[in-house]
Amino acid sequence: MTVLPLVVDWGQTWLVTGVGFGMVFVLLVVLIFILKLLGVVMNSSTGKPAKKAEAPKAAAAPAAAPKASASEDDDLAAVAMALHLYFNGVHDEEPTEITLRNIERRYSPWNDKAYGMNNLHR
Repeated sequence: MTVLPLVVDWGQTWLVTGVGFGMVFVLLVVLIFILKLLGVVMNSSTGKPAKKAEAPKAAAAPAAAPKASASEDDDLAAVAMALHLYFNGVHDEEPTEITLRNIERRYSPWNDKAYGMNNLHR
């Protein structure tokens, strides 16, 4: 019994491997462009403008900060009231006892299999 040597054409092997990896990366890039184009089309069809990332603005000095609007004042007041009620313990007292009672119910045939059988024997 003779053993045949394993002959591998490494040039062909590396070529197939490179083409396979290249194809995967090219298809991923194409898929990214298709998804971005789909997002642009969907945003234009719904009438919503696409969100653009804004550069972070330098923080203004606290003294130069503009006066908060009335809605922001209302929001701050609501948060302050919620924190006050939470930390001062103003909340409903809930019972800590759990009771389980076995309630006897009369027979209900809603899922009885005998009632679901069709009498086809005539």
